[in-house]
Amino acid sequence: MFSSRIYSVSAFLKKFTLQSCNFSVTTRKLNKVSLYLQRAKLIDSIRLCLRSNVAESSLLNILSCPSLDSFVVSNALRSAPSAGSALYLVETLKKVKDFSHSQDTLHALAKILAKSGQIGKLEALIDAINSGKFVNVAYISFMDRMRWYAEAGDLNSVTGVWDEWRRTLDKHPCTESYNIVMKLCIEKGRDTEAVKVFCRMIEEGAIPNCRTYTVIIQHLLKFGKLDSAVELFQMLPLMRIRRTLKQYSMLVEAFTGADRLEVVKTLLSEMQTDGILPGRAMLLSLQRMKEAGFADETEELIREMMPDERIKSIGYSIVSPEDDVDVEDEDEGAGSHLEGNKDDVQLKPWLDPAALASTLKHWEPEEVSALEDANLLWTSRLVCKLIRSFKSPETAWQFFCWVAHQPGFVHDIYTISRMITKLARHGCVQLVDQLLCKVRHEGMILSFSTIRLIIDFYGFSRKGDAALNIFRNVKTMCGPLSKSSLLILFSSLLRTLAKCQMNTEASDILEEMILLGICPDLQTFSGLMHHYALQGDIKTVQRLFGMVRQSGLEPDAYMYKILICAYCKCERASLALRIFEDMRNSRLMPDAATKQLLVKSLWKEGKLREAAQVEELSEETCDNIPLALPGHLYTVSTADLMRVYKMYSSSFTESPIKQIYGDRNHGVSMKRYFS
Repeated sequence: MFSSRIYSVSAFLKKFTLQSCNFSVTTRKLNKVSLYLQRAKLIDSIRLCLRSNVAESSLLNILSCPSLDSFVVSNALRSAPSAGSALYLVETLKKVKDFSHSQDTLHALAKILAKSGQIGKLEALIDAINSGKFVNVAYISFMDRMRWYAEAGDLNSVTGVWDEWRRTLDKHPCTESYNIVMKLCIEKGRDTEAVKVFCRMIEEGAIPNCRTYTVIIQHLLKFGKLDSAVELFQMLPLMRIRRTLKQYSMLVEAFTGADRLEVVKTLLSEMQTDGILPGRAMLLSLQRMKEAGFADETEELIREMMPDERIKSIGYSIVSPEDDVDVEDEDEGAGSHLEGNKDDVQLKPWLDPAALASTLKHWEPEEVSALEDANLLWTSRLVCKLIRSFKSPETAWQFFCWVAHQPGFVHDIYTISRMITKLARHGCVQLVDQLLCKVRHEGMILSFSTIRLIIDFYGFSRKGDAALNIFRNVKTMCGPLSKSSLLILFSSLLRTLAKCQMNTEASDILEEMILLGICPDLQTFSGLMHHYALQGDIKTVQRLFGMVRQSGLEPDAYMYKILICAYCKCERASLALRIFEDMRNSRLMPDAATKQLLVKSLWKEGKLREAAQVEELSEETCDNIPLALPGHLYTVSTADLMRVYKMYSSSFTESPIKQIYGDRNHGVSMKRYFS
């Protein structure tokens, strides 16, 4: 994003050395933005040097700059063109006086060793860090070790660390650990084991996230299961899972390759509905669609994905010793080159939006002035990344207003949507309303995902009235919505109203929802039951449970579990016992923790015979009846998770439903499946 200048090696190093000398004098006067820009130039010089056939002394000269620190080194390592060049940089750093590694640089080095398959050196580095050889470097976490071994493709080491981690926990490890194991199993061609890891995730109560479904979709596409992949992708919104650019990119590429362009057209339309800024990886697929006659659907997207011609490359040219070329400084952004050069090195300038945003944390005048002097070229993608990276909504708003006046930049629906959701997350209702007025005035259409996020975020910031106002005016901002989209929006609003303790309004919205013929799904009912039970409103809980029955929905194991736990916490163990009996009649059983809570509550209320009966029934039927499987309040139900499992496992295993579910008379616990 920085303007470019091209030098011969001698001219480049001469100029850089002069800058380095001056830097040592002025470093204390630099504000955070200027310091960031100085570091960025140093990172670029290292990147260029690693990609060029220059002597080690040239790299050492650059590394001897007083501004060299762990930030520069860690980012230079991450930007290295190969593992060999990164390790060459690490070796050269040993000759730099007063440089010591930090946690960031060591983590970057570990990732490089992992990617290059140097397991022995990686293990030696981990042992050295954990033994305290490096000052002020923390112990390596289990997750970091799993990631590095996965990068190295060492499945045995990954599962070994995973098992070691499990022994230190009272519950299951984080969802991302399952994702790592699943992905590596797929890469190793161990397809059924990947399915088993997903099954284990569900059984142990770790809720799959968007990266989990990315791994599954990628697995299905790898084996040509395109219809299953897109069916799963279409399920994600109803499970309240965010669909990602990577998922869209994989599907667009796969269906384009299969010459199923009508599906690609639908995916592109949904991507715009989700408010996702397209990535350049999809450019070839879109150009193929355009050639096939879909010009209207792709023209605008292609323009958005084309590289910005304003952004020049940085670089310098490698010349032979006999070429005595003296290069004058070019105009800013000229991007010219030398004629007769043996090897030209050109790179896009290094830029880290999160690091830049951290330097503008307080939006001080000196920092803003330095940012203006940097002449960065602002694009929608870059502005969105900075808005997301700001911790403070006030700073994000100041930046949003400032960048609107920068030459060549105009806010679009992507940057406005990003700013609106940032403000809503922090409860800045007045500013959100101002932006929404601008959206209506400009005739813009917000994506459905943006509207849903605003309502969800108003729940976090406890702005229930503002969420209701957004909901009432959704058609003026987002256009007509499908029935499934309305279901999701109603569910988000009910969740927000419950968080804001607006019970009367929640009841009114629930009635309105049903009058419109939109039946809440199981996870929405579970969330509302949980909310009212914790408030001690047992009558409303019972009314909601009756509505579930009347609507023809079959309560799942998770709903029963929620009810039992809620009644026990309200000291209504007799009602919890009734739910336990209903659950058993449906050939389901609570998990161990829920059963123990019920027994404890019955004992506490003096119902010793009932407590003993629960223990006895649990022991008799536990081996033949599935335990309560995990769902989640307002988001995903047991039925959703089982449907995903059925779809996934049927692609790679034989008779998965019989293995996992059994039937009503001969069910099989997932734990038994893994034993």
